[in-house]
Amino acid sequence: MAAQLGRRGILLGGAVIGASALAACTSNEVAGGQQTSGTKVAAGDNGKPGAHITIGFSCPQADHGWIAAITKNAAAQAKLYSDVTFSPVEPTNDVAKQIAAIETLINKKVSVLVVLPNDGKQLTAIGRKAMDAGIPVVNLDRIFDTPLAYRTWIGGDNYGMGVSAGTYIGEKLKGKKDAVIAEVAGIDSLPLTQERSQGFKDALSRYGLKVTNRVAAQFTSSSGQQVTSNLLQAAPKIDALWNHDDDQGVGVLAAIKQANRNEFLMVGGAGSTDAMQVIKADNTPLKATVTYSPSMASSAISLARLIGQKKGMSDLVENEVPARITLASATITKENVDQYLALGFKS
Repeated sequence: MAAQLGRRGILLGGAVIGASALAACTSNEVAGGQQTSGTKVAAGDNGKPGAHITIGFSCPQADHGWIAAITKNAAAQAKLYSDVTFSPVEPTNDVAKQIAAIETLINKKVSVLVVLPNDGKQLTAIGRKAMDAGIPVVNLDRIFDTPLAYRTWIGGDNYGMGVSAGTYIGEKLKGKKDAVIAEVAGIDSLPLTQERSQGFKDALSRYGLKVTNRVAAQFTSSSGQQVTSNLLQAAPKIDALWNHDDDQGVGVLAAIKQANRNEFLMVGGAGSTDAMQVIKADNTPLKATVTYSPSMASSAISLARLIGQKKGMSDLVENEVPARITLASATITKENVDQYLALGFKS
């Protein structure tokens, strides 16, 4: 859930990184371990074992389904490579403890660091310290304050999530100028929430539509249920609802069921397995979700390996891994859900 990045980085479809870098099973996978959901090993030369490297990894504590999947995916991806030693530090939500943990990885002289910071701004200095020590940093999702603190940034597209959700709803309600459109946002003070809402607003405006009822939750199931209950009481009839986050969406759906409401269509956010299974069953208002997949952690490990081995992404002309990679937000519906289930996470 990154702060908005300039949209000049590489934009990749869904959460799947360039096919050259991460395409099909190879000898590395066979040597490194069992391929699991949300992981891939490249075909071609990039998939073959190379120089042995150690990848240090640090992220927040898994108190949210999305973060838990980040940790799981990073470890699973590293396990696929026989030429990678994975060196994670204890996850923590304490900024000072995360800085100290990364300091230990710098002192160990790991080959490459992959860091999802609790707060990009507060961990910028430690990112710069690693880079100054000659350790390339792959900054995952929450971006550091300066490019001097990372070799490559990879993350999702918060503004794009809003655009995808708004476009789906706009197409469904095209021509209905008086449509009642509700929004259940995440934590309103966070830039990522503001970016998602702005993208939603901009996409709806292309159809002459706007948000009429908006509440903000806390990215938790309980807060989602509470604010949605209030929303439903205030709006006796709704045409469409976008919920920013599938973890809080568990509570949103509970509130909808409790209120016995089904006159509208709902779109989720992130792409949890739970949400996708509901979409596939097609027996609730939830008809789609827009991706912000934690499989980006798998991609970050693969990028770190390429950087550590001084390789590029073979479908690109350049010899090096790009400096910034923004993952596109795909729209998952009943029609294409089977293509995305392997990338889902447990809410």
